[in-house]
Amino acid sequence: MTGLDPVHRDFFAGGAGEERTLRANEDAWARRRIIPRVLRGTGPRDLRTTLLGTDLSMPVLIAPTAFHSLAHPDGEVATATAAAAAGTAMIVSMAATRPIEQIAATGATLWFQLYPQPDLTFQDALLERVTKAGVKALVVTVDSPVFSHGRRDLRTGFTDLPPGLACENMRDDTGVVRDITMDDTLSWAHLDRLRAGTGLPVVLKGILHPADALLAVEHGADAVIVSNHGGRQLDGAIATLDALPAVLAAAGGRIPVLIDGGIRTGTDILVALALGAKAVAVGRPVIWGLAGGGAHGVQEKLETLRAQLDHSLALAGAQRPADLSPDLIA
Repeated sequence: MTGLDPVHRDFFAGGAGEERTLRANEDAWARRRIIPRVLRGTGPRDLRTTLLGTDLSMPVLIAPTAFHSLAHPDGEVATATAAAAAGTAMIVSMAATRPIEQIAATGATLWFQLYPQPDLTFQDALLERVTKAGVKALVVTVDSPVFSHGRRDLRTGFTDLPPGLACENMRDDTGVVRDITMDDTLSWAHLDRLRAGTGLPVVLKGILHPADALLAVEHGADAVIVSNHGGRQLDGAIATLDALPAVLAAAGGRIPVLIDGGIRTGTDILVALALGAKAVAVGRPVIWGLAGGGAHGVQEKLETLRAQLDHSLALAGAQRPADLSPDLIA
């Protein structure tokens, strides 16, 4: 985290309220134990996976996080460069500080995270823009009907980007940068309209309740991400790993289920995959890598996770993620 302003470090590291959910996310992974199989003759491991028609070198995506230019001057361009080098996908935040066109120029596989906006004309134009830029999927954040403010941000007074930085994908055709608006009227009807207006796969991010996972399937979502916004929305919400089994049961294998929140090691990833997640998304570790070394720092974090997952698979007796099963987890 070399050179990261303490105020900005608190912005990235912090969570909502008393940060109970933030802590619970990491604690949940620490509670799980792996019951390895032996004498399986795995040989070299194969971490490759295919997700929504995209081939990835490993089942690890970069989660959407805002304001990468606070961590490094190259911002989201550096992060995407690392994603391309690692052969995985980056979910670009709607609050990115670099325009989608610059990020896409890195050649990375990109998904785009959207907070549905009440101004449908602007939203339609934004969707046309990101589709033209070549994003492969739309990740709709569904757990944020209102803004949530972390205690750390209130203490440090962090409320806005410094001069010279902006949410570049909120810039309209007149050059004005619009505010991201949270919409407390958001409903499944909004999702239906969104799906009808895009040819991209639609992923719902922020699913914790199994009834919502079932509704996601019924409303045609192409995948869901079990997420509590990294502990940054409803403090006291269930840890994502604790929510995962019920969401998987509700989805019933009809759509891929991904998970984020507190994932720090390759063994965390193994636990998620063994329980049935198709892939994981990591956020804060990427930011710390970006702050410490730009694109190289992010790539180093991703390659560390790859090496740890490969090692964990070998020790658990699996050659590929598909070989893992829930009976390996206690």
